[in-house]
Amino acid sequence: MTRPAALRSARVAWRHSLRFRLALVYTLLATLVIGLVGVGILTLLLRGMDGQFQARLNDRADAIAERLLVPELSVGQTPPPISGYTALLDDENRVTHASPTLQLESGDPFPYTDQTQFPILGTPMRAATRPAGDFGTVWVALPEDDLVNARESATRALLLALLLTPALMLITGWAVGRRALADLSEAADLADRLDPTRSVATLPLPEREDEVHRLLAALNRLLVRIEAVQAREKQLLGQIVHELGAPLTVLRASLARAADRTDDPEVARAALVADELTFTTQDLMQLARGQLEMKVAWHFIPAATLRGRLDRLVPGTTFAGDWDGMLLCDPDRLTQALRNLLANARRAAGPEGEVTLTLGETPAHVTFTVRDSGPGLPPELGERIFEPFVSGSGSSGLGLSVSRQIAALHGGTLTAGTAPGGGAEFVLTLPGPELGDEDDEEGEEDGETEATDHPANTPTAAAPAS
Repeated sequence: MTRPAALRSARVAWRHSLRFRLALVYTLLATLVIGLVGVGILTLLLRGMDGQFQARLNDRADAIAERLLVPELSVGQTPPPISGYTALLDDENRVTHASPTLQLESGDPFPYTDQTQFPILGTPMRAATRPAGDFGTVWVALPEDDLVNARESATRALLLALLLTPALMLITGWAVGRRALADLSEAADLADRLDPTRSVATLPLPEREDEVHRLLAALNRLLVRIEAVQAREKQLLGQIVHELGAPLTVLRASLARAADRTDDPEVARAALVADELTFTTQDLMQLARGQLEMKVAWHFIPAATLRGRLDRLVPGTTFAGDWDGMLLCDPDRLTQALRNLLANARRAAGPEGEVTLTLGETPAHVTFTVRDSGPGLPPELGERIFEPFVSGSGSSGLGLSVSRQIAALHGGTLTAGTAPGGGAEFVLTLPGPELGDEDDEEGEEDGETEATDHPANTPTAAAPAS
């Protein structure tokens, strides 16, 4: 089964893998141990071979000297086979007798005096001497080329083992580590799929009660505690929403009746603020739970209506562009999004600064551009400015996050940047009415009837909102 792209991208690089590090450490330790053990065994082996060779050489020298000193011992015995060189030297180290292959004549000075290892005709030799009484000194030399070849072969074998061992051990360690950590990898994949806003599932435990089992068991206990804390938080937040909902409902109704009876602009503005506070309270409670699921109710309204509401909510705003057209939107939600942007802009620009809201419209898009004369956005924040509780203007950091989600619910986008002349610039883009009608026809052909998910599902006879 193909893994999801998100999980495949979450795979760590091999050089950062715990499995690779374990295999590498295992390989290095194994290579070190094998090298030390191999050198030790090779040293003992070569010393044993060298001792055997030296014993053989000494035995040959002793046998020849003994035959010269005690001739009776050699009667009836076959002399040992000659596989080396033999010479008999007088007290002045002159040759009295020598093997023919040495090509030394009687009376010649002996060239190998006081030498125990030397080459003869390119063959490495080792020599030993024994006193032979009145005959002088017996000199015996044996070729040690077999010993040298054995030493070189053993050294090559050890080096080859040290070269092949790391590769074999690394492959073996990688395979063993992959099998041993398979349960941990599966648990990591499952943890990636966990939705913290829903019921927290526990991770499967391996059959072996090893360190991986202990780690996953500890994580399961942590997940259970997290779920318990989330349940308490949801219960508390639900109580807060309930406690705030009743007085806000009464306040909205009272202000609405007061606005109908009087023409006081302050009362009308307070009624709008109460409406927005109701929406904001519900959204922030859901946002605190990580479950912001706002619904939108689509209406076809004059742009001037939206402008009037914003003018009352954020006094001192300069409106530019063409506000004579119609907008397809959720008036309450769009007002909330733009009010958040304008409030942040006013806070950044200060009481004497300028805040401008420009409306631009094309057949495909409707664009709201909010600019201020403040210092601009902190460059280190970037896109993080839209994350909850991240703010560069001293606010709570929730308004921009809610505004972006409202834009997304309308099928649009919200971007931030710095205006060419300085100051912050926020651009909220929504699909145009023509695009909404066209999409609506496609939605009707597909049998879609919901009116709260996307502009494509908006009823064509939506009533204007005041």
